[in-house]
Amino acid sequence: MLHKILGWFSNDLAIDLGTANTLVFIKGRGIVCNEPSVVAIRRDTKKLIAVGSEAKKMLGKTPYDIVAIKPLKDGVIADFDATEVMLKYFISKVHNRRSFVSPRIIIGVPSGITQVEQRAVKDAAQYAGAREVYLVREPMAAAIGVGLPVGEPSGNMIVDVGGGTTDIAVISLDGVVYSKAVRVGGDKMDEAIIAYTKRKYNLMIGDRTAEQIKIEIGSAFITGSNDQHVMEIKGRDLISGIPKTITINEAEIREALSEPVNIILDTIKVILENTPPELAADIVDKGIVLAGGGALLRGLDLLIRDETGLPVIVAEDPLTAIVRGVGKMLDELDLLKRVAINS
Repeated sequence: MLHKILGWFSNDLAIDLGTANTLVFIKGRGIVCNEPSVVAIRRDTKKLIAVGSEAKKMLGKTPYDIVAIKPLKDGVIADFDATEVMLKYFISKVHNRRSFVSPRIIIGVPSGITQVEQRAVKDAAQYAGAREVYLVREPMAAAIGVGLPVGEPSGNMIVDVGGGTTDIAVISLDGVVYSKAVRVGGDKMDEAIIAYTKRKYNLMIGDRTAEQIKIEIGSAFITGSNDQHVMEIKGRDLISGIPKTITINEAEIREALSEPVNIILDTIKVILENTPPELAADIVDKGIVLAGGGALLRGLDLLIRDETGLPVIVAEDPLTAIVRGVGKMLDELDLLKRVAINS
């Protein structure tokens, strides 16, 4: 009864709890929060120092007594306490710091999530103050978010390239016909860039520098004269131990990214091989839709089109596709009941 009364004072939320970013959608107001999934706490007292953008600035730059961590790894909770603290912070932030609210929360989760991982997400949200928690598979949420007709008896193929996972699914009649999630995404691309500069230039760079390189000059496919993009990067020389600067070009970064990109491509081919013929015919006509932050990697759509021969469409604002999808379900509770994970 108390939960119901407190629910009257709260706005229901939809959350894309991502490895890289957490986005929050409030019923009637749209997306109100888009911040990195990073928490900074004191090692000894576990006292919260910062969350989101402020905490991300501290990554790799903290003294011994402060630690900046990413509580989610590969799309699932790696640090339960930090995730709970982060969710509590975002819930109170969007409710103007009121701590007594008890919202209904819908959360997008990877399609390959286990029962134990589902329980961890639900528990973290409930400990953070939610009165009801619903989980929806990310490819389904992304498909709804980009406006695909998921309720019709026709095949819709979505590729959601996130920070920790790439989720690929064929959807028809409000259900996932076939899906596969690989733990390869933006983070693995950053790691590939770090490994490349280490191997080729004996230069050690940090995660933030690698992400910046990927955004500025990263690509998956040769696009004419675009290989002229170059960038100066700073790091530590592994031989001398002294900081130094090198210049790196787009062709080198494309070579560095080839392994994670090829894993995504191979997974798409596996999905296509396992799609029933009638739905495969629909995909030939409609094509493949790319969503998630990884869809912004230059030339990824061209590479998939070149390798599969199918039309490939990058969703409008792919970063917010999942949160817009779960946000729509706040108004359409019948749709939520049809697509939510039963647990």
